[in-house]
Amino acid sequence: MADPAAGWLHEAGIGEDRAALVIDGRIVEAIVALPDPLRLGAVVRAKLVEALPGKAGRLDIGGREAVIARVPAGVTQGASLSVEIVREAIPEAGRPKPPRAIATDADPAEGPDLHARLAATGIPVRTLHAHEPDALEAAGWSEVLEEATGGEIAFALGNLRLSPTPAMTLFDVDGPPPLEPLATAAATAVAQAIRRHGIGGSIGIDFPTWSGKAARQAVADAIDAALPQPFERTAVNGFGFLQIVRPRPRPSLPEILRADPVGAAARATLRRLEREPVGGPRRHRLAAAIHDRLMAEPEWIAALSRRTGFAPELDRA
Repeated sequence: MADPAAGWLHEAGIGEDRAALVIDGRIVEAIVALPDPLRLGAVVRAKLVEALPGKAGRLDIGGREAVIARVPAGVTQGASLSVEIVREAIPEAGRPKPPRAIATDADPAEGPDLHARLAATGIPVRTLHAHEPDALEAAGWSEVLEEATGGEIAFALGNLRLSPTPAMTLFDVDGPPPLEPLATAAATAVAQAIRRHGIGGSIGIDFPTWSGKAARQAVADAIDAALPQPFERTAVNGFGFLQIVRPRPRPSLPEILRADPVGAAARATLRRLEREPVGGPRRHRLAAAIHDRLMAEPEWIAALSRRTGFAPELDRA
């Protein structure tokens, strides 16, 4: 049952949509969704370009690569088939993970956009507008983005360091003794951060090493209490390490922002410019990288002009 005190804040931004689940005035889940036709749940036509070992295959979908774990019987290389996207593309250092698909007989359809995803939760959704007070910022939007990009997360007894890697997302716990209450508080903070940033896949938590079966169980119990299902976890081992595995249908907030930091900064700049009060300055001096990115995205500038009613003058610093 949905929490009656909870509510989604939604923004249809320029170049991205944003949302935050806010409970008691603070963000407990934050989402940035970039435009992509290969969203989770989309049904599209694909071409099998390569058969791989174990009945898997590599697909071409409108010039983009995707993978399929099981090619249907009778589908040969070069043939077309309908597929459903069951995992979106995941940006990673080195070689990004392409979307993953399964064969389907369903009719072509777009995957649900962010607003539809929020509505499906059964929790009230409020769509924000630029002329209104900044409810996202009031709930801590900038702080969440700083956590995602910088990796530093403070909690009552210490600090966490968030580090996405190709193998897993790692959390390192740091803080002063006594170590047992530090570890238990850190477990709750990590669980909240996992939810806040939409982190899936394999997650490792490196706690300070301490002894005591009861204390290790208290850490595991804190994870179970603060992290919504579904997930699986190990116990805390003798070296203070615990592993969690969650579904990973989409990239996390840190993965999205870190994959294209200039693009993320440019979109944040557009959000700020869109919220400038009427009569504010029309000329803006921007960092070179952000200016160049905006100049390379004329549709973003056009959208800003439509929304504000005038063409901004953007200078390169």
